Amino acid sequence: MRPDRKPLAQRLGPALETRWIADVTRKVTLAEAARFSLASAELTRFAGRNVMIAVAHQIDAALALIALDGVAARILLAPPDLASEHRASVLADAAIDAVIADDVVPWSELGVSLAAQPFWLLPAGSHQTAPITLQDTKWLMLTSGTTGRPKIVAHTLDGLTGAIGPVANAAVPVWSTFYDIRRYGGLQILLRALVGGGSLVLSDSHEPLIDYIARVKAAGVTHISGTPSHWRKALMSDVLSAFTPNYVRLSGEIADQAVLDSLRKVFPKAAIGHAYASTEAGVGFAVDDGLEGFPASLVGQPSLVEMKIVDGTLHIRSRRAALSYVGETAPVLLDAEGYVDTGDMVELRGERCYFVGRKGGIINVGGLKVHPEEVEAALNAHPAVRMSRVKSRKSPFTGAIVVADVVLRDGLDVPDVSVLKSEIIASARAKLPAHKVPALISLVPSIEVSANGKLVRVA
Repeated sequence: MRPDRKPLAQRLGPALETRWIADVTRKVTLAEAARFSLASAELTRFAGRNVMIAVAHQIDAALALIALDGVAARILLAPPDLASEHRASVLADAAIDAVIADDVVPWSELGVSLAAQPFWLLPAGSHQTAPITLQDTKWLMLTSGTTGRPKIVAHTLDGLTGAIGPVANAAVPVWSTFYDIRRYGGLQILLRALVGGGSLVLSDSHEPLIDYIARVKAAGVTHISGTPSHWRKALMSDVLSAFTPNYVRLSGEIADQAVLDSLRKVFPKAAIGHAYASTEAGVGFAVDDGLEGFPASLVGQPSLVEMKIVDGTLHIRSRRAALSYVGETAPVLLDAEGYVDTGDMVELRGERCYFVGRKGGIINVGGLKVHPEEVEAALNAHPAVRMSRVKSRKSPFTGAIVVADVVLRDGLDVPDVSVLKSEIIASARAKLPAHKVPALISLVPSIEVSANGKLVRVA
C-alpha cells in the first residue's frame, strides 16, 4: 500500500464513540465498527482476495466495507436486486473468490472458494488480533439501470471520496438517504458520513415511507439525499411535516424546477441542492442556486472536474471517475483523452445548460427526437401534477406518439377529469414543440420507482 493511502477504517474521523450508523434493527457506533477492522483474526482469511459483499442488511454491508478496505484486493458491493441468473457472470467478471453472505450455500454452489457469514456477528470473545499487510483495495460496483448482463466498474477509495471536504468545526451532521448504500448514490452518502465526521440513518426498502421519515425525524437528521423520484413520492403526502433538515440533496435523475420549488416550500430554511454524479463518471458537480440545470461556465474550464459537450452529450474527466469497466468482455470506459461519455444529453440555453434526457432513451416521432425527461419536466410544472412518466405508443402514421402517466398532487379537488387533462396538455403545449406534446395522458395513482430510486421506464 502507498504510504499516503489510508484504509477506510483509518479515515473515520473524530469522536468515534459518539458517531454511529443505524438501521431499523440496530445502532452501531463507529468505535465498534473500527474494532472489527484491521485487527481481527477473521480478516486474515480475506487478505488479498476478491470479496463480494452480499449481505441482506445495509448496516452489515457498511461494516464489511470498513473492515475489508485495505485488506481485500477487491471489494464488490452486490446490490439487493442482483438477479440470481446474473450471479455467476458477475462472479466471473470480477474474479470473485470469496463472498460474505447471510446464506453461504448459494455462493458455495457457484464455486466460490470461501463463503462466510458476517464475522462481526460472532461472539465478542472470538475476535483476536492478527497482523495484516495493508494493500490498495479496488472498490467494484454494478452500474444502475442496466438490462441483461450487469456491467461492473472499478473505483479507488481516493476517487470515491474526492468530492468530500474536510470535517468542519460546525455541529456534527446526521445524514440519511433514500438510496441503498450498495448503489453509487447511497455509497457517496455513507462515505460523506464516515469520512466527513457525521452519523448515518439507513433506509429500508421494506419500510413504509411514513415510518422511515419518522425515524429520520427522531434521529435528528440534518442532511438528507434522494433522487427526484424519491422526493416526489415523499411530497405526495404530509409525511415531511415537522421535518426540518439543514440540507436537502437531489441526484440520480434530472431535477426539474417543479420538484426544486416544491421542496423549497416544504423546507424554507434548508439549503437545497442537486448534484450530478454517475457510477462511471463519479461526482461531477453540485448546484445550490435553486435552479434546474447548471451554469454553462462550468463547461470547458480547467478544474478538478473537466467537462465538455460532444454532439449534445456531456463528457467528464476527473480523478473521481471510475478506473475502468471490469471483465474480459468489458467495454472501454475512458476515451483517448480520459473522458467518460456519460450518455446524458444537455442543451445550452443562454448562460445555462439543461439536462434533457438519456442518449439511449429517445422517442422517435416521425423522424423527430423526443426526450421523455424533457416532456416530464413540462408536465410536472403544472400546479396539479406531482409526478409523471412519458413513454411512446405505436402509431401507423408517425411510428410513435408521446403519451404520459400522471400522478396528481395529493388532496386535489378535480370536478372534471377531462377538463383537467386538457389543461395539463395545453400547459405542456405552451412549453414544447408540437411533436413533443403528449397526445394522451392517463391519470394514475402511482408510478413505479426502481430499487435505485429512478422511474421505471416502460419500453
